[in-house]
Amino acid sequence: MEFLQITSPEDYRVEQIYSSYCTTFCEDERRDWEKLVTLFTNPKVKIISVLHKSNNIGYLILWELSTYTFVEHFEVFEEFRSQKLGSHITKYLFENYPRIILEIEPEHLSENAARRYTFYQRNGFHLIDEMYVQPSYGKGKKPLDLWLLSNYTPENVKDIKDEIYDIVYH
Repeated sequence: MEFLQITSPEDYRVEQIYSSYCTTFCEDERRDWEKLVTLFTNPKVKIISVLHKSNNIGYLILWELSTYTFVEHFEVFEEFRSQKLGSHITKYLFENYPRIILEIEPEHLSENAARRYTFYQRNGFHLIDEMYVQPSYGKGKKPLDLWLLSNYTPENVKDIKDEIYDIVYH
């Protein structure tokens, strides 16, 4: 498995990533194209294409924040799901980013949300905040009640939330 940072929105993989991003994540859970493009020039952000057997199988959008890495989006493309590839990606994250925070839909919202929560638990994450609200991604988009997970025990969850709000969703 290869993990290649994409540094330009002109990269040929970005079209496939954005298409899947728009299909997988509802309108309120994602950036519009114009806002996504600005991430390529942000020094705190890494957009990583995940390749397996010469196929682009997914991507990560990571924010390197003060003392941890925030995983804004993590997706294995639909045709590659249920092959344990997500666990390999999680292993890569743990090896390269020892302190990780991510947000997910609460498990009670749907069967898919429950499956994702089980996946993250099985791969070393635990719930640190059930009262987290993802701010709106912009005009016409709603804030979302989500859960925060981590692979370590943060000292101050409020400070983490404040930093995510100030930097990721400003």
